[in-house]
Amino acid sequence: MKTNKLVSILSLVLVFALITTGCAAGSNSDGQRNNEFRMNLASEPPSLDPAQATDQVSFTVINAIYQGLTTLDENGDVQPGIAETWDISEDGKTYTFTIRSDAQWNNGDALTAHDFEFAWKRALDPMLVPEPSQYAYQLYYIEGAEAYNTGKGSIDDVKVNATDDHTLVVTLNAPTTYFESLLSTSVYFPVHPSVAENEAFAASADTMITNGPFTMTDWKRNTSITLEPSETYYDRENIKFSKVFFTMVNDSNSELNMYETGKLDFAGYPTGALPTDQYVSLEKKYPDEFHNKGIASLYYYLINTTEAPFTNQKIRQALSLSVNRADLTEKVTLGGQIPAYGLVPPGIKGAEDEFRNEVSDDYFQEDIELAKQLLEEGLAEEGLTQLPAFSVIFNTNELHQKVAEAIVDMWRNNLGIDVQIGNEEWGVFLDNRTAMNYQVARAGWGADYNDPISFIGLFTSKSGNNNTGYSNAEYDELVKQVNNTSDAAERMQLMADAEKMFIESHSIIPLYYYSNVYLMKPNVKGVYVDFKGDIIFTHGYYEAE
Repeated sequence: MKTNKLVSILSLVLVFALITTGCAAGSNSDGQRNNEFRMNLASEPPSLDPAQATDQVSFTVINAIYQGLTTLDENGDVQPGIAETWDISEDGKTYTFTIRSDAQWNNGDALTAHDFEFAWKRALDPMLVPEPSQYAYQLYYIEGAEAYNTGKGSIDDVKVNATDDHTLVVTLNAPTTYFESLLSTSVYFPVHPSVAENEAFAASADTMITNGPFTMTDWKRNTSITLEPSETYYDRENIKFSKVFFTMVNDSNSELNMYETGKLDFAGYPTGALPTDQYVSLEKKYPDEFHNKGIASLYYYLINTTEAPFTNQKIRQALSLSVNRADLTEKVTLGGQIPAYGLVPPGIKGAEDEFRNEVSDDYFQEDIELAKQLLEEGLAEEGLTQLPAFSVIFNTNELHQKVAEAIVDMWRNNLGIDVQIGNEEWGVFLDNRTAMNYQVARAGWGADYNDPISFIGLFTSKSGNNNTGYSNAEYDELVKQVNNTSDAAERMQLMADAEKMFIESHSIIPLYYYSNVYLMKPNVKGVYVDFKGDIIFTHGYYEAE
């Protein structure tokens, strides 16, 4: 009896061990059984207010809990969103949108055209708290928008009007071929009218009234965010995940461990990261789960052109020309990134082909000897004999640190200059960059919509996202002409001229065009990284085993 009892106990222990081991061996059984999708944000989203958000982490959450008049598919093509249909006037300037009759907020209130009018005018408010929207310039296509946002006009002159609950009429300054794509971006999302009484509405899951496929049910600061399907969403029957669970772990090795032990279904970019030195081994280990996808995004360094001696163009140029981008991508980043010499990445549409295929980015070549000469000339013009020590800042991330270390090493070896590096928490980093409280800072920009102007328009003097100090009336005029021209070939030439002008100012140091490296469980379907690098999971599901 004692022997049989012992055998039974050992058998039970063995079965339990097998079960727990099976769950920990990279399987997805827990998530699949509960129908939850789990991924890593890496850090706290700085803002979940559609008018205030400026970063990938925030957009990843916002795009799931809000929806605009239109959406974009995997290839960047426009699809109907909250607008069921729309008509465009003969002159291409007036759009009339019909709002879905079944559109609702997650509290059950009807979503109306008035909510869009309110949200867009709110984003343009120059007195918006806690600060004016950095993306307000993306609304300048609307007649009267720029004047109101810059304090030179009235809110009543902004030509966006809800003529009834289901009709929104928008008049543009000029025909804008990509306006329908613009409508899918955060600053064009609706917000519930109650936010007028509570500007801190986006600080808590309890106070956010949203209209997207998912609704936020829990937010543990710096730890996790939980989303669940919105029961009031018009397409609720096609939302399959019962939950989306975001962790906030800012360590690539920990993130990989969580994926391999079944705690995450997706690991890596766009919000998380995998250890760069394990890319090759991970691709071999998980051939059906490892993905490396080129995306329409640029990785670059900002230079504070308002702070001496970086006010000197030759000094900025020397820094850029002394960086070996091929070494950076082939020996450091290791993810199939493409060395960058321009603003607009591959994947963005041109007149007939991709813009980058129509317009070469050979605006400069790396040249150490020329860089040394330019540095010497620039220092002499500034009355200096050597470049004062300065710092490069980046948000805490293993890859950003490796890139910074490599570039600083190139500068020391090639130019003999003293450079320090420093990492900052994501929200602090963004605040410092926006306030121009830096000398050189890491930056990345992904397309908001599939048109080169998403990148070219970033560095006008009116752009709230221009954190370089660069201001050039001629550049602004080129961008204005782009926005007032409907001829595709003419637009592309104007943007090529603008890109050349900006890159040759050396106000930024373009480094590489991004690729997204990530792992995703093979039985997760309908989840994808789109052309601009955003992860789209709203219609994801688990494939039955």
